[in-house]
Amino acid sequence: MESVSEHYNSMVQAIKRYAPYVDMAKVDQAFHYAENKHKDQKRKDGSPYIIHPLAVAEIVAEIGLDTDAILGALLHDCIEDTDSTFDEIVHLFGQTVADLVEGVTKLTRVQYSTTEEQQMENLRKMFMAMSKDIRVILIKIADRLHNTRTLEYQTPEKQLSKSMETMEIYAPLAHRLGMQKIKWELEDLSLKYIDPDGYHEIMVYLAAHEKDANQFMRTIQTKITTRLSSVGIHGSIYGRIKHVYSIYRKMKTQGKHIDELYDLYAFRVIVDTITDCYNVLGHIHDLFNLVPGRFKDYISTPKPNMYQSLHTTVIGSEGIPFEVQIRTWEMHQTAEYGIAAHWKYKQNVNNHGDEKEYEWIRRLLENQQDTEAEDYIHSLKTDMFDDEVFVFTPKGKVISLPAGSTPIDFAYAIHSAVGNSMVGAKINNRIVSYDVTLKNGDIVEILTSKTAKGPSRDWLNICKSNQARNKIKQWFKKEKRDENIVRGKASFEAELRLNSINPSVLQNDELLAQILKKVSFDTLDDMYAAIGYGGLTAVKAVNRIREELLHAGKATPPVQPKEEIPFNLPAAPAANKQSQRKNSGIIVEGIDNCMVKLSRCCTPVPGDDIIGFITKGYGVSIHRKDCPNAASAKDPAMADRWVHVSWADSSTEPFATSLEIDCSDRDGMWLDIATIMTSLHLKVTELSGKDLEGGKAIISMTFEVKNIEELNNVRNRLRSLPGVTNVRRGRT
Repeated sequence: MESVSEHYNSMVQAIKRYAPYVDMAKVDQAFHYAENKHKDQKRKDGSPYIIHPLAVAEIVAEIGLDTDAILGALLHDCIEDTDSTFDEIVHLFGQTVADLVEGVTKLTRVQYSTTEEQQMENLRKMFMAMSKDIRVILIKIADRLHNTRTLEYQTPEKQLSKSMETMEIYAPLAHRLGMQKIKWELEDLSLKYIDPDGYHEIMVYLAAHEKDANQFMRTIQTKITTRLSSVGIHGSIYGRIKHVYSIYRKMKTQGKHIDELYDLYAFRVIVDTITDCYNVLGHIHDLFNLVPGRFKDYISTPKPNMYQSLHTTVIGSEGIPFEVQIRTWEMHQTAEYGIAAHWKYKQNVNNHGDEKEYEWIRRLLENQQDTEAEDYIHSLKTDMFDDEVFVFTPKGKVISLPAGSTPIDFAYAIHSAVGNSMVGAKINNRIVSYDVTLKNGDIVEILTSKTAKGPSRDWLNICKSNQARNKIKQWFKKEKRDENIVRGKASFEAELRLNSINPSVLQNDELLAQILKKVSFDTLDDMYAAIGYGGLTAVKAVNRIREELLHAGKATPPVQPKEEIPFNLPAAPAANKQSQRKNSGIIVEGIDNCMVKLSRCCTPVPGDDIIGFITKGYGVSIHRKDCPNAASAKDPAMADRWVHVSWADSSTEPFATSLEIDCSDRDGMWLDIATIMTSLHLKVTELSGKDLEGGKAIISMTFEVKNIEELNNVRNRLRSLPGVTNVRRGRT
């Protein structure tokens, strides 16, 4: 185990190498203060707690931040975990450092009613902190990076949940801030716990082919170096194998083994000037064969996170494709450290929230209004974490949108008034439909009219960006309240009936008051209006109300299907009639002391209408009444083998069941499904998939639930995922 002094010396070396302008006297003062405050605390591995702040400060130094940021890193846990106060830190280290420490402290976990609401609130806090001082989130990312590096000391459950959170939030956030080096490490470390088998497979393959890979990269590097030297271009050339998670994603999205992947290698050429970049590009295309459609110029059109580079994919004489990235030294620093690279070149740490690069943060804050937690988190991933597409206005202004955006997204990115008055669109001077996907370099013109009727509800299903979706919802909220109330009420009452709840329960004033409080509305009309314009889903509203009904003991009994199979079940003699309750949670009427098993063909769970079949030598097999195998109950010859069964009221044991998900074969689908199951704290015992033609897939999942309500909640959550077309009961 490394000592405190070793970690302290490592931090000092990082400061000397990457941030020599830092005031070491203040760093020493902050270190001794933090060491004293954390002196009685230990980490999970038994080491002194101060090692963690030292490691975070070292990461902050490596990305080139200033004195205040390093002090903030050293002190970041003091207010939360010790008796330190904000005022004390202000007195000792200044207002700026205290604000940084408090900003990081405010990002810590708080209690909310659902995982989604908790995650949304944490994200909102992040963006608020970022809009004030970007260094707050940089310290937080450094904190998460060190915690991810030491996950082996956590429980398996903690390893998985933290890795999922890192993959969902922190790695994409590092990407959005341009910090590619940290993003890659976060992804690789998280994958190790999310899919250990997949991670191990890739690592074993890379180790087995390391010698050949190194030889190939040396050969290519020599060719490029020789050519550039011969024409007087000076630079640094090196090759690398793409990081593990990048390979993993390619394998999953393309459905291929690692042997079949298109390109595993990337080379970087770093030169002095932009002119040299384009000259190098010409020589690369002269040396190797260009792969059509794989060239991107991020120098003339930088990404929103400030990333600049030329990308091209080529094939050498060996027949192996590889990517070449060409950039200047300053571009390279920005590519590695993103926003943090400002400190290396400008050393200007004032007014961070006012810089143009942070406009997207304020846009995300604006778009959170009137948004449900699940919708906010999903659309946040769309707006912030997806790849971008760059299009132009007719006057040549570049507009950045999420990949897959449409003219509707473009219109609302210009201004809400443009979107609300849109009557048509042109792409490259040709009239197009609203659902056309925009491509890089398109010139988009929005046709508007003062007599436009406003957006259509169909636009909510067409647009890609959270910004457009929220502005459309806001329009409907303001302009169509009466229509929203009618629409929302119909949707809400239909969902109530699907859940076997009579809408008349809302006539109970006392219960109604509890319900409105639960959904945070003053009146039923307000709730109906929210459902009508899309600010709240009927499914979520009913789920919340259902909890209140169950809690109050007022839930109505399940509604029986209108058409039932006319079961002719034998009635047991009255004198001997008994009900047998087994540990399985099933009551078998008319049969005493029998073995019970749940059938694998329909996987019934508490709440399903069930029937029992007397098997030979295996007791009573329990089926759902709508199971195809239960159809033989109609057969008079089999009638004496079917018996009445019911669920025991006190059953609390988990039951294995399964679902089949029809969906598009999109990137991130598996991760979204795993996130939902993790957030619901359900044990998944099997997860598998099958690719179909036309970009479709079927994912089968076996897991444990306690009752039909829990199962229906899972189905509703899965149905809400983008690309999911159907979720049906399967078999284990």
